[in-house]
Amino acid sequence: MSEISYLAGLDLGQPNEYTSLAILQRTITSNPREKFFAVRHLERFPLGTAYPAICDRVIDLFDEPPLCNGNLVVDETGVGRAVTDMIRHARPQAIIRPITIIAGHAVVPDDAGWHVPKKELVSALQVLLQSRRLQVARGLPMAPVLVRELETFRVEIKASANLSRLGESATTMIWCWPSPCLRGWAIAG
Repeated sequence: MSEISYLAGLDLGQPNEYTSLAILQRTITSNPREKFFAVRHLERFPLGTAYPAICDRVIDLFDEPPLCNGNLVVDETGVGRAVTDMIRHARPQAIIRPITIIAGHAVVPDDAGWHVPKKELVSALQVLLQSRRLQVARGLPMAPVLVRELETFRVEIKASANLSRLGESATTMIWCWPSPCLRGWAIAG
């Protein structure tokens, strides 16, 4: 018997950067250590989309199943907590899980969410892709964009073992879905 749940990831960009949203289906098989993810929805907001409009979209998505009362992982790294607080104050029917991407070595909880090392997100991404436990529906309009970003995605590691550059995709669609995967795979247990 399988257990299915849904997670969403929102990578908030500055006004001159894209904001991206992904909805993932998580399937846990009879072996609780086996978790599979399927990207069911990808959305990239046009450059300059106002944060209240993004907030409205999140509220609409979480008003109905399968997302209603589900997890929303918000990457607040580039914009700070103010935008996450705006989403929280709008009261979407979601459990908001803010993360801040850092250059450290361990996932660490803070008052409002989690500090997640970039290398943890990258390794979660690599493990899921290499083990074929992450699938992207080919019919999604943004699937070709994501595939192109994955193909150009490169990691460079400094002598200190911190990631220094993540290729051309560092501020694009790639970051909206490793966060909920990590949340649904490692952080949430």
